[in-house]
Amino acid sequence: MSYEPAVMRKALARLERRRDQQDRRRYLLERELYAKQPRLRELDAALRGTMADLAMLATGGRKVSADGPEIAAIRQRNQALQTERTRLLAELGHGPDTLDDIPVCPHCGDRGWVDDKMCVCLKELCTQEQMKALTALMNLTDEQDFDRLRLDIYSDQPWDGRRSPRENMSKIVMVCEGYARQFPSYPLKNLLLSGSTGLGKTFLSGCIAREVSRRGFSVVYDTAGNIFRFLGAGRFSRDPEEEQQARDSARRYLGCDLLILDDLGSEQNLPSARASLYEVVNSRLQTGRHTIISSNLSTQDIGGKYGAQLASRVAGLYQELTFYGDDLRLR
Repeated sequence: MSYEPAVMRKALARLERRRDQQDRRRYLLERELYAKQPRLRELDAALRGTMADLAMLATGGRKVSADGPEIAAIRQRNQALQTERTRLLAELGHGPDTLDDIPVCPHCGDRGWVDDKMCVCLKELCTQEQMKALTALMNLTDEQDFDRLRLDIYSDQPWDGRRSPRENMSKIVMVCEGYARQFPSYPLKNLLLSGSTGLGKTFLSGCIAREVSRRGFSVVYDTAGNIFRFLGAGRFSRDPEEEQQARDSARRYLGCDLLILDDLGSEQNLPSARASLYEVVNSRLQTGRHTIISSNLSTQDIGGKYGAQLASRVAGLYQELTFYGDDLRLR
């Protein structure tokens, strides 16, 4: 799983702020309780002293038995101090571990990682930050959710000799909902949402993005124009900054669990766009990553604009879902 660098930075910053806030709360409570019961300060200092004594015995060069009298004496003194400390804290209305440095996350100790794997706490923060980014980019609203999706806004009358737009959308929604809620194990890995504007392609993309992100996977959404511009910027550039930005963009678009490439076909028809599109589509197919393309173009139209090689990849490995009906924005 690979989250965008900006998402990861924000999540790690929140994790650090949470650690700082936890330390601050513990510090202020410690000052408060020490003021009420000065003996607690003495006990904490004495307990730290017993730990230092144990460390000195362990590193002092003499062979000391774990069951020997020296260590037993230190343990006995430590236990007596803890018993008194627990009693004083109870008198103040607190538990024995009130002033202990206990992390919020017991799995990783608030570090964000367990060995080399991302902890559930950091994953949750990444999900939250990713949803913020997707909400801003896609103008997501609370309505863009499968549980709130309405089909009654589509006509129930036959359309151009085909089944009604409502029946067609019902089947499309069934596929998209299964895709999102069973991600990444749904039988279809890649979708092409094709059809005219104003029929709900971006809306459904938002529903999928929300659900997949909610389930803890990395989702990147961008328009085809932006993707091609970022990837093409460093292709022939000699500017180190532009080259680095292009590499960062490539990692962002090629490394996420789900890429939603919106509005394909509306970008400028440049040779670099064709090369960038093939790079994105082919690289993600080779690595087994999932992609959704939203476009006014059908698979056949994509072949005419971007070439037969790309069209064959899309036709063979993408499920095309065709939207039709009246422009909902005009109704």
